Amino acid sequence: MLALSFARSVPRYALVKAAGGRPSVATSPFAPLFLDDVEEPALPGPEWVRVFPRVSGICGSDLSALGGHASYYLDALTSYPFIPGHEMVADADGSRVVVEPALGCRVRGVEPPCPRCAEGRPGLCQNLTEGPIEVGLQTGYCQSTGGGWGEVVVAHPSQLHQVPEALPDEAAVLVEPFACCVHAALRAGATRDDVVLVFGAGTIGLLTIAAVRRFTPPKRLIAVAKHGHQRELARALGADQVVPPDEVYQRLRFATGARRLESLDRPLLLGGADVTFECIGRADSLNDAVRVTRGGGKLVAVGMPGAEKVDWAPIWQRELTVMGAYAYGTEASGRSTFELALEAAPELRLDRLTGPLFALSEYREAIEYAMRAGALNAVKVAFDLRGLRL
Repeated sequence: MLALSFARSVPRYALVKAAGGRPSVATSPFAPLFLDDVEEPALPGPEWVRVFPRVSGICGSDLSALGGHASYYLDALTSYPFIPGHEMVADADGSRVVVEPALGCRVRGVEPPCPRCAEGRPGLCQNLTEGPIEVGLQTGYCQSTGGGWGEVVVAHPSQLHQVPEALPDEAAVLVEPFACCVHAALRAGATRDDVVLVFGAGTIGLLTIAAVRRFTPPKRLIAVAKHGHQRELARALGADQVVPPDEVYQRLRFATGARRLESLDRPLLLGGADVTFECIGRADSLNDAVRVTRGGGKLVAVGMPGAEKVDWAPIWQRELTVMGAYAYGTEASGRSTFELALEAAPELRLDRLTGPLFALSEYREAIEYAMRAGALNAVKVAFDLRGLRL
């Protein structure tokens, strides 16, 4: 089968990292990503099924790995070589499905489940080295399962969710990241008395805006967006106010009645947002986020960070609650975030966030485009594999 494979190569990874993750270097012959004809992944057990991707997204976490930004922490949670791609809409046993990629105890056939999986949080599974498949947090980072950047993936039936007929592929491919954002919104638990700030308006930022507006609507929802098309989409998905990055301190000051103080490196607010979602995962936005969240407030890290240098003094002095929001799970309602995301997706018109689409053979152009998506008026760049099965 045709697939893009990511090989473990510390020298190649270090070279890309040293080059600053420039698109031309991340897709060069020196990068650890290769297009090749590889063997289909074997079915790990009798329950498992073959899944045939239709459209597969290029996620920010994929770009971080290709650009040398991903944390080395994740290396021990990955098996190589792997086929990337955990955002996908696919065909399985005659149905159109989205794949829930977390590889927890149920998928691995581990009984009894670990405490985290028993809580309905498979993204925090403590048995990632067990069962019939190799180590891996998710499909798309596990050698045994394949990934959406290939023609065939193997999946456990518990990972598959049927897609409503009315939901186009270009919208369904965003259900996985939307489920992550629904989980983040419910984890933060903003109230109708809160001012919520969302840093970033790429895929995760825009979907977080949509999730907060639908599931935990606050008194005011403010988004920080760099590009014009991002600002338009942020408003369409539920932001009450959208501000550019260089005006966030001043605009949030007026919106919340906070006081602005100047410091040696960057300003700070006395007061600010009740809940801040950081959806970029970079040092600059993280350091701004801790300075514009009010004392006693919450900061939710939704965008995947690397080894970022963050000033902990504001976290300490403001007694901030800092939490990560990774993957998905069963929420307090007893429903999974994938179910909630699939139910909400049709009315959000998520397909307007998807495009352009590329063939696997155009992977260099696709990845370079994805790395500059914001400046090119794009949100979710993806691979279109539908023509491979004609």
